[in-house]
Amino acid sequence: MIRRRPLLALLAALLAAATIGAMSVSQASAAPRDTLTIGLTQYPGTLNPMIDSMLAKSYVLGATQRQITVEGPDWQPVCQLCVKLPSLEDGDAVRFPSKTEAGEPVDGVRKTYTLRDDAFWADGTPVTTADVLFAWEVGRHPDTGVANFRAYRDVLDIEVHGPKRFTLVERKLDYRYRSAGDFQVLPAHLERPAFEVPREYRNRTLYQTDPGNPGLWNGPYRVAGVETGSRIVLARNEHWQGRRPAFDRVEIRAIENTSALEANLLSGTIDMIAGELGLAVDQAIAFEKRHGDRYAVTYQPGLVYEHMDVMLDNPVLADRRVRQALILAVDRQAINDRLFAGKQPVADSSVHPLDWVHAAEGVPTYGFDPKRAEALLDEAGWKPGPKGLRVNAKGETLSVELMTTAGNRTRELVEQVLADYWKRVGIETRIRNEPARVFFGETVRKRRFAGLAMFAWLSAPESLPRTTLHSESIPTEANNWAGQNATGFRNAEMDRLIDAAEIELDRDRRKAMWADIQRIYATELPAIPLYFRAEPYILPKWLTGLRPTGHKYTTTNWIEDWQVAE
Repeated sequence: MIRRRPLLALLAALLAAATIGAMSVSQASAAPRDTLTIGLTQYPGTLNPMIDSMLAKSYVLGATQRQITVEGPDWQPVCQLCVKLPSLEDGDAVRFPSKTEAGEPVDGVRKTYTLRDDAFWADGTPVTTADVLFAWEVGRHPDTGVANFRAYRDVLDIEVHGPKRFTLVERKLDYRYRSAGDFQVLPAHLERPAFEVPREYRNRTLYQTDPGNPGLWNGPYRVAGVETGSRIVLARNEHWQGRRPAFDRVEIRAIENTSALEANLLSGTIDMIAGELGLAVDQAIAFEKRHGDRYAVTYQPGLVYEHMDVMLDNPVLADRRVRQALILAVDRQAINDRLFAGKQPVADSSVHPLDWVHAAEGVPTYGFDPKRAEALLDEAGWKPGPKGLRVNAKGETLSVELMTTAGNRTRELVEQVLADYWKRVGIETRIRNEPARVFFGETVRKRRFAGLAMFAWLSAPESLPRTTLHSESIPTEANNWAGQNATGFRNAEMDRLIDAAEIELDRDRRKAMWADIQRIYATELPAIPLYFRAEPYILPKWLTGLRPTGHKYTTTNWIEDWQVAE
């Protein structure tokens, strides 16, 4: 019988060790209110809106690069660069007979948008349909390596009605049709030369080679300077016609070690810690107890799914019984209770209970059942061997590699706890961590992890998992590492359900499809679910107007609403 007490002792010891030496200094005098300095735990691998998916990049782009549409804090689509969302009822969205790529009949949609007259790049150039057309050209090219290539390849044509008005002719009328989704705009007047060799675009883009060029940015701020790996300096976009932001300058500093991040806040080096990429819940709870009189601490539950991607090309992990044993051997509820004060509920699949498509029934769940885990390993041919570790018939040890972002104290702590649990059922864990920009920009993107990769997906409401679970989205060298299906998951029924749900407008029928998607996910386990994260925002009490969204569109999308309290 496995007892819980040794684990709890381990948790307590690790937490105590992690806090030894934490700085306790008085806060320096407040920074000038014309500057806001934000701390977060990652530095983006690129600032190009279409290349790679990394939350640190999204955070910067929220302040500097506006999209046609986004999801608002109320989880509904809203215009950013457009004037109005199209709709079938109003006639600015119209059905037409179309076909899927496989030749099957389907409804397409022609939806017309008008760009805001007051939208400008920061060099004074208006945002026009030329920028929309160029982004479409970049996104649909097979050599570009865009993460969400479907946002562009499902656009059959773009009809231009003038410099500010255009119609997207989309192959399929899907349930998100009013939104432009992940379709970005790019400054055609600057970026076209970098796209002369599409396969080299990710390296030649000005977002990589000259990010301080004002013409790359159309938000309330522009990038004014970068120190790679350390900080990004934002200055006001003087051609921004919306509400004037409160700060002349915003500095975004990447401090990957979360204990150092907290110390920098207390010393006055930074003014706030971003909830999207900041302290873990356990650190925030401890921080609030010590410093809640000086800072506002807000916990935002949302669509942040902490998990471990499984490298399914690994023959050991390709056996579903081994994947199921890995999750059964871990008491995830104890981790939530002891590390996160119950604020980060255990995940059964990738769909959060807050999302209306969450399936409450019919989805396999995995409680803490080490005996069942051991039985599954026995069935898979891994028998108890020397030193308490399991071996197969060839005498090979059952060993898995576990990776995550280096310097994230909580993830590194969870790694140790996972390794302890797995050792009890005879699994050896080899931990190898990397800086976030390497981990996301190279290792995960190019599928170079050997075993398990622990990180989080941050999604929009009812975000169909085409880029992460559809077989067409497996990154390869041939497609220049496009897509986000880093596990290499291939399942014909999952592909069919994703394709069908995308074009199903009836909510009840679509919810039934979502239940099947979650059932397959929880059965096959292409990723090991851990928990849904809460985002702790650590803010100075003089900052107002910041509204956490709980989904993938970061608070910086409304940075012009942030104000200094009188």
